[in-house]
Amino acid sequence: MHTLFTLEDIYGLTVSEADREVCLKFNNDKGKEAYELLKMLCAWKEQSDKLSSEEISRDEYDNWRYHYPEFDTTQNWTKVPSQELSDALIDTVKKNN
Repeated sequence: MHTLFTLEDIYGLTVSEADREVCLKFNNDKGKEAYELLKMLCAWKEQSDKLSSEEISRDEYDNWRYHYPEFDTTQNWTKVPSQELSDALIDTVKKNN
């Protein structure tokens, strides 16, 4: 529950009811982080829909989930340097200036 409460604070997660079912909703107007989460949820839904329509097998779906975001083709992902490497580079640049 505390994870959900945190998602409420950061991403604007709300709990509501639709068709007599409890639903979780994200407010994508909450900021950049909420918008990024929405894109990830859309990618998940796309794969889930493919599984439901039998476009992909359960094994393919699980492989996508277990290797997310590596196998996500809906978004562009980039690798960033570790914090330690970033700090070392900044220290080097500062020393040279």
